[in-house]
Amino acid sequence: NKRRKAKRHVNRIKWGKRMVNEGLFFKRQKACQIVCYAHFLCVMRVMITGTTGQLGGRLLALAGHPVAWGKTLLACSRDVLDLEKPETFRLALDRLRPDVVVSCAAYTAVDAAEDDADRACRINGIAPGLLAKACAERNIRMVHMSTDYVFNGTGTRPYLPTDPPSPLGVYGTSKREGEQAVLAALPTASIVRVSWLYDRDGRNFLNTMLRLAADREVLTVVDDQQGCPTHAGHLAEDLLHWVDLMVEQPERTAGIQHYGHEGITTWHGFATAILARRAPHVEVRPVATSAFPTKARRPAYSKLDERPFFEVLGRESVAWEAALESCLAPTLPD
Repeated sequence: NKRRKAKRHVNRIKWGKRMVNEGLFFKRQKACQIVCYAHFLCVMRVMITGTTGQLGGRLLALAGHPVAWGKTLLACSRDVLDLEKPETFRLALDRLRPDVVVSCAAYTAVDAAEDDADRACRINGIAPGLLAKACAERNIRMVHMSTDYVFNGTGTRPYLPTDPPSPLGVYGTSKREGEQAVLAALPTASIVRVSWLYDRDGRNFLNTMLRLAADREVLTVVDDQQGCPTHAGHLAEDLLHWVDLMVEQPERTAGIQHYGHEGITTWHGFATAILARRAPHVEVRPVATSAFPTKARRPAYSKLDERPFFEVLGRESVAWEAALESCLAPTLPD
């Protein structure tokens, strides 16, 4: 029975390809043809951790989107895989049986990490390596998300993936340890660093500015930290393209990657761009970082060089201003 079913499955795939290649359907049946063909193809199972966060939530929301055709997106909640309970890792993988894991879950409280170093290091530094080991044992591919905070910010040009990390605080140190642990356990994994992540939903800089602008006429924002805002919507779509390339071109996707948009700005510049589109009556005044003391030091410059990533994707990145525009205009595609 199993052999007969497998043979029928292969024959359906061949039939679907013939329909597409030879154009044996009328135009009005084209959409049905493509859907049928996609249905018969082998589906890639993509397990996503951290689905209550900005990026994980965005990835999960792409179910049914053209970029997710041929993929089943699997939400892996904390009660299934808890980064503080390594014994759940293998159970989760065996239960969901993914082909690829996109690891978005992390300890992200940058300032709190200074007083909670042990927990930050367990979640960000140790757990990812153990998850990668469990993936390696099952021949599962892995994308692990990381951060620009692995750099100290003394650079004067966009950071390349090959530049030596030198984190300033506990959070950056824990994320760097996680990168190393993942690649030690699973050398074919992709480590994707991003900076200044935001989206139209959730707790992030964009929504903080909009909330404050609703009650104030003047905002003061730091103007001596340079980097590039990253829209979670664009990132999510590009990551799903990336997991396809992990199958097709594993030698080009392995190791550390930098993702981002084209261009560079400051937090003040980002705030000005946001409010120019949504609250133009609000004045945005620049201030130094010293005006807002924090427990954890932030890098003064953390622009990531995204060009190698997009060379692999086969296209150019979009400008950060264009990404912001699409985020603030829900009627437009993200």
